[in-house]
Amino acid sequence: MTEKATTGLPPIVSPAEWQAASDALLAKEKAATRARDALAAERRRLPMVRIEKDYAFDGADGRMTLADLFDGRRQLILYHFMFAPDVEGWPEAGCPGCSFFVDQIGHLAHLHARDVSFVLVSRAPFEVLRRYRARMGWTVPWFSSAGTDFNADFGVTTAAGEMFGLSVLLRDGGSLFRTYFTTRRGVEALGSAWTFLDLTPFGRQEDWEDTPAGRPQGAPYTWWRRHDEYDIPPRPASCCHADRPS
Repeated sequence: MTEKATTGLPPIVSPAEWQAASDALLAKEKAATRARDALAAERRRLPMVRIEKDYAFDGADGRMTLADLFDGRRQLILYHFMFAPDVEGWPEAGCPGCSFFVDQIGHLAHLHARDVSFVLVSRAPFEVLRRYRARMGWTVPWFSSAGTDFNADFGVTTAAGEMFGLSVLLRDGGSLFRTYFTTRRGVEALGSAWTFLDLTPFGRQEDWEDTPAGRPQGAPYTWWRRHDEYDIPPRPASCCHADRPS
């Protein structure tokens, strides 16, 4: 079978011309990286709102409070997963887009090492969530907010229907606060531990970051581990990285 030529491809150039074009693009990519760093620094300075209402959730261990979802950590990333009667797939499956997102989440040990828990919350009853979680092979903790005002109060269940999104919460003493929320394409670029940490009040907790005084910071890279080695002592910076981000 004869394969057709693909149309609309880039021009063919010499290696030198390709390198020059690649270097020019790299300069723009580095500028975009610096802009993202600046946005993360601004995000860490956002004001926060106290969560006054008591919410209850159903999970694998029974009834839980919002504070319980932190699992002893100070920061919580909570993904509002669309799983409700007006969402495609109901009642056998959750939202395809939300499922696509969860498929891309890495090992949570890396977030836990930075004092961050990660959970999913949906309006579907917990037993429905449990079955779908098993089908998809996920290990991310998932909780049901069925019968509560949680989704409506957090702006993801409205008169227009269900919406997905991601909230960041902070626990300070006995108080809980919401520090950040994003949805639509703001969620699209997320998935790695670094992109998630950049959303949190404490950030990556590395000393190159522009972070308000009083928040935890330390040497870059030294906290990184294989996900089953976070109980070993700190180590020197990895040989594959410089002292500061490039």
